[in-house]
Amino acid sequence: MIYRLRHVTTYAYAHPVDLAAHLLLLTPRQLPHQKAARATLTVTPAPSRITEARDHFGNQATRVFLDVPHERFEVVSEALVEVRFPDPPPAAETLPWEAVADAARASSAAEFVFASPLAPLLPAATGYAAASFPPGRPVLAGLLEVMGRIRRDFVYRPGVTGPNTQVAEVIEGRSGVCQDFAHVMICALRGLGLPARYVSGYVRTRPPPGGVARRGADQSHAWVEAWLGPEHGWIGLDPTNDIVVRDEHVVLAWGRDFADVSPLRGVILGGGEHGLWVGVDLEEAEGPVPA
Repeated sequence: MIYRLRHVTTYAYAHPVDLAAHLLLLTPRQLPHQKAARATLTVTPAPSRITEARDHFGNQATRVFLDVPHERFEVVSEALVEVRFPDPPPAAETLPWEAVADAARASSAAEFVFASPLAPLLPAATGYAAASFPPGRPVLAGLLEVMGRIRRDFVYRPGVTGPNTQVAEVIEGRSGVCQDFAHVMICALRGLGLPARYVSGYVRTRPPPGGVARRGADQSHAWVEAWLGPEHGWIGLDPTNDIVVRDEHVVLAWGRDFADVSPLRGVILGGGEHGLWVGVDLEEAEGPVPA
């Protein structure tokens, strides 16, 4: 599937901002099964300095510095993206989950087993996952069941949680949005020693004719990637919609939790109160995507 992406973020300040430094994670990743072309970032006002680099997780990070007074700050990200992640292997052909947990300790996936600030290890989360992982069960069978249970057990309800809502609150209240459900699933899996990472990006919420509308904010989306072991690697799982990631998602960045992949964050001098507006258009486009 080929998408035309346009993501606009606008801050309006009550008073001029004299100095600002921002970190942007708004460029889609280049992956074996995702190709991004014509990717641009337009920043207003024009930065006095801008740098591009990969962060620890390999995400494309853009740092901008502004030293002119401004009452409005806007970032426009545009790209043409082709995505087609492979179908998952048959669940019965994946390793027992205990073998995956053992193998993770000696692999690069190990860093995604440990607790992180927004995805701590919680007995309630571990217990929730354990019901889907009896001894010897193939890891993908357990993962698919946990994903489906979150979709059934938790209510998608915007406005009841915020960026810093703790996982324990979400588990108790059984409601939230995609970010919350991703954190719940990550905590649950890590409690069993299974690597899981947080993925930020976009989902096609408007379905094709005859298709099913997906749950998720038009501004952004979040899901989980879980490790199946050294043979099959990582697989994308969207607990908000109970679907395996194939061609309806665009990956921006991944990390341990949301704190690692916030699309835009920064430090400003001045400004006072501010308003924020975010708008995303993710539309199907004609190919091919330029090399």
